[in-house]
Amino acid sequence: MSKRRWMLPVFLWMLAMPALRAQKVALSTNVVEYANLATLNAEASYAWKQHWSAFAAVKYNPFSFEWGEDRHQVNNRQQTYGAGVRYWPWHVYSGWWISSRAQYQEYNVGGLVSEETREGDRIGAGFGAGYTYMLHKRFNLEFGLGFWAGADRYRVYDCPVCGITQESGSTLFLLPSDVIIALSYVF
Repeated sequence: MSKRRWMLPVFLWMLAMPALRAQKVALSTNVVEYANLATLNAEASYAWKQHWSAFAAVKYNPFSFEWGEDRHQVNNRQQTYGAGVRYWPWHVYSGWWISSRAQYQEYNVGGLVSEETREGDRIGAGFGAGYTYMLHKRFNLEFGLGFWAGADRYRVYDCPVCGITQESGSTLFLLPSDVIIALSYVF
């Protein structure tokens, strides 16, 4: 009887082996976001099937800059959190993909086009598409574009530092969420 007890765990382990090898994790960063006033960003992805992966992403920008001859303040401060799934028609982490996501953003943007500053909270859902090129079995280069839509609760100020409120309210929006040229490491 004791000789047969080990057979069930070994049999289950052997059945799980192909699935364990197919599961992969990837970490990536979008180089384009660094050009967006030094927005730090990272995305972690987990492939649970040949054609599907789930991801969680974060963007963070605490920086303000002085711009132009009059040295006025420019900022694109934000905290953005997103989670979603990608479908890969050929194989996960290689080739074309489409994605959907849920996303939340706290933002403070202003000074680049005019002195007007806008801050608030956005919540919504989005979609994207792109292509992942395998540079090496562990390194990928991703290209893509994404959009998102949802609700925006905002306040508009006369300038980045004065605090005089022009207007506030809520509205619906449709915005680009990502222009992607990302470097990815696959574990």
